[in-house]
Amino acid sequence: MLTGPHLSGGAFCRTLPPMNPASLVAVIAVVVAAGLSGCATTAARTTVRTVERHRGWHDAIVMANGQVEAVLVPSVGRLMQFRFVGSPDGPLWENGKLAGQPMPPKPWEASHGSYGGDKTWPAPQSVWNWPPPDVFDAAPLAFRVQDDGSVVLVSPVSPRFGIRTERKFSLVADAPVLRVVTTYERVVAGSEVPAEVSVWVITQAKDPVAMFIPVPASGRFPEGTSKQWGIPKDDMTVRDGLLRLTRDRKDSHKVGNDAGSMVWVGDLEVLRIDIGLEPGATYPDGGCSAEIYTNPDPTPYVELETLGPLRALRPGQRLSATNTYTLLHRDGEAPETAARRALAR
Repeated sequence: MLTGPHLSGGAFCRTLPPMNPASLVAVIAVVVAAGLSGCATTAARTTVRTVERHRGWHDAIVMANGQVEAVLVPSVGRLMQFRFVGSPDGPLWENGKLAGQPMPPKPWEASHGSYGGDKTWPAPQSVWNWPPPDVFDAAPLAFRVQDDGSVVLVSPVSPRFGIRTERKFSLVADAPVLRVVTTYERVVAGSEVPAEVSVWVITQAKDPVAMFIPVPASGRFPEGTSKQWGIPKDDMTVRDGLLRLTRDRKDSHKVGNDAGSMVWVGDLEVLRIDIGLEPGATYPDGGCSAEIYTNPDPTPYVELETLGPLRALRPGQRLSATNTYTLLHRDGEAPETAARRALAR
């Protein structure tokens, strides 16, 4: 497999010394150009390469399968973009004010804000309130390229929770689909340990035409959403088992229920996000597995959030949740029609 900051195995059956980012990128480029011969072979129809830069970052890794591309930036610890091959952009929101900048010591100070992209936090938020705990959103991540063509980002161990995060990114062959397995491993006791923890994945996306969450017929929330955040009066509707939400330019809102899917509809693209549900499991936020947050102006983004089951996590134990991202073209149909078409796939 191919790893940072060293390589091992196959044609590189030796360990290389630690390298600066520029040298590391050069080595990866050589190995990938050589087809990862004897070291890490890509899965059928999947390629992994570095790019000269993405929004100013020099450590970007691009996975492609002929239909879609996933752009990872280890130095800021996240998936930054998911787009069609040949397209310069995609649905994910990227903060232009932080483009190309390294991770600051305190990334959640008002002068910095969020990078955007797709990341993970531990749930429930009530355990840590604000800001997010240490390495979950404030540290560069190590990476490795697997023999199957997937890329894995790995965090340091959280001093506060004693948890290490690992995120495995894989493209599905011959499909516009990205699968991400997010794993929390409890390594040590940690100074503060929640009684139970859930894998929470936050996907920051651009201001959409609309967003949709199915309302399960036998779910916990017959009005379509949990009431704990209030119910938006002018920006949310529920019709025929489908909740529709638009971004309020003046105020933030949040909705959520126990569905297993969400859909973001833009002018030209549709993004569906799925999470595998566990019947009978206990979920955070009163039973929510799918949530949407909308941010007001002047920073026009939204968040599509998935939450896994709550589990007690002892040293040596692991907890995982799988997200599936499907990117579709919008063919000019009405937003609700586009969402129902995506959900019917």
